[in-house]
Formats: sequence, C-alpha cells, structure tokens
Amino acid sequence: MDSVFLCRILFIMSACYIPDITAQIRYSVPEEMKKGSLIGNIAHDLGLDVQRLRSGRARIVSGDNTQYAELKTDKGTLVVNERIDREQLCPETTPCSFTFEIILDNPMELHHVTVEILDVNDHSPTFPKDEIKLEISESATPGARFLLGGADDPDVGVNSLQNYILSPNDNFILKQHSRPDGVKYAEMVLQKPLDREQHPRLSLILTAVDGGNPHRSGNMKIEVTVLDANDNAPVFNQSVYRAAIEENASKGTYITIVNASDADSGSYGLIAYSFANIKGNINDIFKIDEKTGVITLTGMLDYERTKKYEIGIEAKDQGGLGNSAKVIVELIDVNDNVPVISVMSFSSPVNEDSPVGTTIAILSVKDLDAGDNGQVSCTVNRNMPFKLQSSLRNYYTLVTGAALDRERVAEYNITITATDSGSPALSSLKTLNLKVSDVNDNPPRFQKSVYTTYVAENNQPGLSIFTFSAQDDDWNQNARISYLLDDTTVGGAPVSSFISVNADSGVVQALRAFDYEQMKSVHFCVKAQDGGSLPLSTNVTLDIIIQDQNDNAPQVLYPVQTGGSVVAEIVPRSADVGYLVTKVVAVDVDSGQNAWLSYKLQKATDRALFEVGLQNGEIRTVRQVTDKDAVKQKLTVVVEDNGQPSRSAVVTINVAVADSFPEVLSEFTDSGHNKEYDNNLTFYLVLALAAVSFLFITCVVVIISVKIYRWRQSRFYQSNLPVIPYYPSHYADTGVTGTLPHGYNYEVCMTTDSRKSDCKFATLGGRSVLVVDPSFTETMQRAMKDKNLLEDRESPEMTGVIYAEKSFDYEQIKSFKIKPAFMHTRYHVISYDTNTNGQGCITRNVLS
Repeated sequence: MDSVFLCRILFIMSACYIPDITAQIRYSVPEEMKKGSLIGNIAHDLGLDVQRLRSGRARIVSGDNTQYAELKTDKGTLVVNERIDREQLCPETTPCSFTFEIILDNPMELHHVTVEILDVNDHSPTFPKDEIKLEISESATPGARFLLGGADDPDVGVNSLQNYILSPNDNFILKQHSRPDGVKYAEMVLQKPLDREQHPRLSLILTAVDGGNPHRSGNMKIEVTVLDANDNAPVFNQSVYRAAIEENASKGTYITIVNASDADSGSYGLIAYSFANIKGNINDIFKIDEKTGVITLTGMLDYERTKKYEIGIEAKDQGGLGNSAKVIVELIDVNDNVPVISVMSFSSPVNEDSPVGTTIAILSVKDLDAGDNGQVSCTVNRNMPFKLQSSLRNYYTLVTGAALDRERVAEYNITITATDSGSPALSSLKTLNLKVSDVNDNPPRFQKSVYTTYVAENNQPGLSIFTFSAQDDDWNQNARISYLLDDTTVGGAPVSSFISVNADSGVVQALRAFDYEQMKSVHFCVKAQDGGSLPLSTNVTLDIIIQDQNDNAPQVLYPVQTGGSVVAEIVPRSADVGYLVTKVVAVDVDSGQNAWLSYKLQKATDRALFEVGLQNGEIRTVRQVTDKDAVKQKLTVVVEDNGQPSRSAVVTINVAVADSFPEVLSEFTDSGHNKEYDNNLTFYLVLALAAVSFLFITCVVVIISVKIYRWRQSRFYQSNLPVIPYYPSHYADTGVTGTLPHGYNYEVCMTTDSRKSDCKFATLGGRSVLVVDPSFTETMQRAMKDKNLLEDRESPEMTGVIYAEKSFDYEQIKSFKIKPAFMHTRYHVISYDTNTNGQGCITRNVLS
C-alpha cells in the first residue's frame, strides 16, 4: 500500500474552451509529506512551456488562508508548501481534497487544480475511556450480551479501525458489529455462566486494531464484577431517533429524547443513559441526561463543516445489562455566511486609450451556505465605465464598458457587490482602486489665440514684456510645455533679433531697445509644445504694440538757422496790424500728443509789436509800425511739444523794420561792428574807411547786377518758351534797393498747422525749374509792368500750375492742403522737380 500512497495520480477531468479558463487537473498525494515534496509537473500536464509560466507570471490563487501547494515556475512543478494533515483538513469528509487556481497573464489563462489527500496510518485507535466497569449477575445466562462500545480511529480506509480482540478468558467471547454509517463496535457475549464464588472479579483487555502497515492498536481495560442475578436488559422503544436543528441554534436547545425500558424491578430496573461510540467532539456539542434521556445542545453548530451527526446511545440497568440505539441529528442551513470575493488577477494602471472590452480583473466569488443561501450574484457600481461578465459559475471578468479619459477621471474606486439569494440576503463589497495612465492626447491650449501687449519705446534690453501661459490636461511629461519662437522676419530682420522666449517659463524678453519712429509694432508667433513621445503643439500670436515716448525735440525747418550770415525778415514801416512777417515751421517726429506743437514768443526787442500764433507759428504785427520803432528787431520763439515732460526748440529771427535796403544794411553792419570791436577810436576810423570803400564797391556791383538782371528779364519775357530760369539760393541783386540782398526758399507740405502734418521741410538747393502755363506768364508780365506791384507789398492775384516735387508715401501722408501765403515779394516762382510722378509736396521759392 506504500507505493499507492506515494505515487501521483493525474486526472484530466475536463478541458473546454471558455474565456480565461483552460483545464481542470486533479492530483493525489499522501498526507504528511515533507515541505518541498513533488506534487506534479504542472507544466507538462497542462502542455505548457516553462518559459510561458515565467512570461505569464504564473501564480497560485486560493481563497483559503492556508496555501498547501507552491508553484515552482523555473521548473514547472507543484511542490508541498507546508505539512498537510488530512484529519485536520477534512475531519469528517472522505475523500479529502483541496482546490486552487493557477492563473497566467498575457493572454490570461485560468486552470483549476484539485489535490486529493490520501490517508496515511498516522493514528492509533482510541477508546473513549481507558477502563470500563461491568457488574454482571451470576445468574446471567449464556448468550447474554454486554455492550463494550467502540474505538475511534481518525484514519480512513484500510488505515481505520478493522477489528477488536478480547484478551483470552473462559467466560466471554467477543462479537463485532457495524452500524449503518460503518462505525464498528464490540459486544461481549457470555459463553459460560459466571460463578461469583470462584471468580468475583474478572479483568479483561479489549484491543482495537486498524489495518495499517504496520498495524496500530489501542486498549481498554474491562473490569467485571460478578453480581447476583439480573436477567433482563433494557430495551429502547425505537432503534433510530431523528432530529433536525438549525445551525445557529443557541446552547441549551432541546434536540430529542430517547427512552428505554427494563422488565426488572428494583435496582435492576433503573436505567442510565449515555453516549456510546463517541466520535470527534460529540461530548462538546451535545449532552444527554443520564436519567431522563433528554439530549440538548451544548456547543456551536456549523452546517458548512458538518451537515449531520450520528450519535450512539446506550442504556444500562444497575445489573450491567444494556442496549444501544442511534440518534441522527440533521442540521438546517441558515444564511450566516456572507459571499467572499477573491481577486484572482488585477491589472492597474490601464491606459486611457485602451479599447472597450479590455480585461481589468478576474474575480472569484464563494458562499459557504447551501441552496439559495449559496447562490451569489455580482454587480458593479453604477455610473462607471465598467461591467462584469460571467463565463463560469462563481467567476466574473471585469472589463471596460466605455472609453476612458484620464483628464476627466484619473482613477476609479470600483466597488464590486456580491449578494446571495438568502432571506435576508447577505452581501459583501470589494473595492478595486484602478489608476488610469496618461496618453498624450491633449495639445497645450491658450485662453486666447492672439495676445496683445504694450511696451514703451527706448526700453532696456532684457526687459520682460509678456509671459505665455498654456495649460495641458495631460500629466507628467505629456503636460510639460516648451515655448518655441517661430522664426519669422520683422522689417527684414529675424524676429529672434528683437525678442526671445524662454522655453520653460514662456517669458518674452526684449533683446534691444525699440524705437517707435522706426517700428510701430512687432507681430510674431509662438508654438507651445508638450513633452509627449509624439508631441502635440498649439500656436499663439503675440502683437507687441510699441508706445511712443517723447524722446524727440521739435525740429525747426524754417527759418533756417545759419551761423555765419545775418538773415532778416523785412517789415515795411507802412505795414498794418496783422501783417504776416514770417512763419516758423517745425516738426516733431514723435506721434500723438508728443507731436502737438505750440509756439510761444520768448523774447522780443519790442514785445508790443509782434505776436506768434500759438498753433501755426505765424509771426504777425499786433499794431501799426511807427517811425519810432527800431530798425533791428530780434525775436526768440520757443517751439514746445505736448509730451510729458515736454521738449522744446528755440529759433531766433531777425526782423528789419525799414523801407530801404541801405537803412537795413547800415543797421546790421553797425551791429556787427559793435560786436566785433571795442570802443577804440582808431579802430572806428579804420572801420569807417573800410565801410565807405565797401559801399562804393557794393554800389558798383549792385548796379552791374541790376543791369544784367533787367537784361535777362527782358529776354525771358520776350521768349515764347514756358520755362523760366531757377535762381539758386542766396542770390542777390545789387541793382535793387529797398530789399535785403539775399535769397531764400522753403517748402510747404500739407497745412500750416504743424500738429496735423508729419511732412519734413527742407531747402530746395536748386534742383529744378518750374513749368507754368501761359496764363501765369501773362500774369507775371502784367505784374512787372504795373507800378503798383512794387509799391503794394500785398501779393497780386496770380494763377499757375502746381507740380509735385517729390514722391509721396501713403502710409505717412493721406492728404494735404495748400494755402499759398504771398508775402512782400516782387514775384513768386513756383518750382517743381522734373523727376516727380505727380505726388509730393509743394515748393515755394521766394526771390527778393
């Protein structure tokens, strides 16, 4: 039989294709094997490769607290993990076995394994008592039976109790009996009458022997006291008693009552009841009243461990005669066990892009109750993208029921509820914490697609202008945003030469100082890119509006300030109130209110004579000029812009109040003389001589010049050509008196209101001639013949054609007005540039 116990028996019970379930395997091993002993080659028996066990992370999953088997994945074998005691594992069950599951991943496989524990003869038969005492009357007739009870052997099969042996004697023989449940007990049968006088006491040994190899045995001593006659034994009213009790019955609960009668009288008719052939812990669970025969509950019942009890009952009279019966107590199942959820496999985290139907976990549900009390159904909490699928009874697969989105829910607490069908129903919960791993499926996003920021010009290089801030709903590296500058050009130069963007913080810094007069705005694009393996990006536009600062002072274009010669405007003494002396023309390259100019008279020789227009810079007389007014008048005009703080320019204007050129010349000459020489008398005499010589020479030159001038004029007006010569700047006609011997010209662009004009003024420099129509020529001829033209300093009414001198730029000038202002001139020549294309500014040349 040893070879039978040590061999392994492999049964392939069934193999069918069910998702996640592959096969059921059964092994048989003897109990009490050493730790590490081989149970079976699971890899070979399942037809699996050892490498598959490793790659699939093969493991044993068992709902029991004790794990008797261990899987060696490197060899593909099952070995004993700890000592297995069949009597402890299955005290009332035959055959004895335990089950577990082996699970593999990728793909998921589930294999049921049942290990049957074979009995080993490791227990000897034992009697409930070491000694029993019998009182037998000497009148007992041969054939009288005396119940000895039975021994208990936890082993099963051939290792269990086999027979009884009674020590040799002359009076008794031993007979063995078996109850319907297979329990063996012994009786002594009187073979030869007793003789109290010869043998008042007998000492016998009852030996119980099992069938193991080697045999094991147990002894009980029998002390027989010979009494006087007792010739009737007790008799039970029924041989088998049956009772039913719920497993949760409390202690002291009545079970049943047994009853026996004895025909004897007196002490021989008194019956005592007791348990016989006790197995296991019957005495701890049940109690019998030896006088009344009432059986009550004294311990705890558990239907899941033992479904019924068979109790031997013995009734004895005082003479030692007895009889036996059996009580069968059946337990009624009560729903007292909650379902147990075991997680056999659980995959966490799971990618958020996992397809619908992805397996998350495999669950096993058990309920130890029977019938409806053990029928279990499982549900998953609502409003979650998961569902349970059942492919085998009491096994469930948790799968995804909808698409996952980590940005909405990063982790789930999935609650599995197992509920049985008992009344009332019992349930248990199992919570799985499932984390959703991130996938780079969200690009960075900005609150706006276009941002606008403002920066004042003349900023410091390195100034932080703006900070980009993008959000990415992904996590970790997928949400790490870098800001990249799009390499475009601004004004022909790379945008990276103007600004820089910090890749990590998104801070935009200026690399140079901006100049509003050169650049009004900077427009560029920035890309926000995440750190995913397949990066996603979003573009955003930033408009940097450069704000003007008052960093440019007004520039005076007219009158032109010269350092050498003395330039003066002539005001005749007959000038009326409001007479236009000259106009100060200035521009400011700034914009807005920084370019709004105002003109103020700062100093004047006679403040009561002149005033300057606050907005247009026109210098006019405020009263009638008198003979008492000084010939030389010096005006200082301040041009201020409207910036904060304001900037200004100063222009000095010399005005001559005279009707003749010699008067003006003498005045300005004396002034120059006084500035250069001291009061030395000798020096004045030399100077007077030089002045007389200079006047003489000047008169000669002026006369010659006038002659030549009149000769050329006569030729010009007699010609039919519509072209007049252009007289260069600083031309002087010495033949003409009463005017200052100098020429000047200036350009007038747009209106005289400098606040509404951005056009610059400059001297002509003798570049071109003017083509006028015949009507204008005739007008000039009539004017030359008319004496009133020389006497009246107001401009005659003339007509002519206006031409553009330079090209216009629409982005700088949208429109302009021309308001001719004819001053005290003999004639006006309007010139144009022959290279123009019909656009530009008007140039007025005034020759005096």
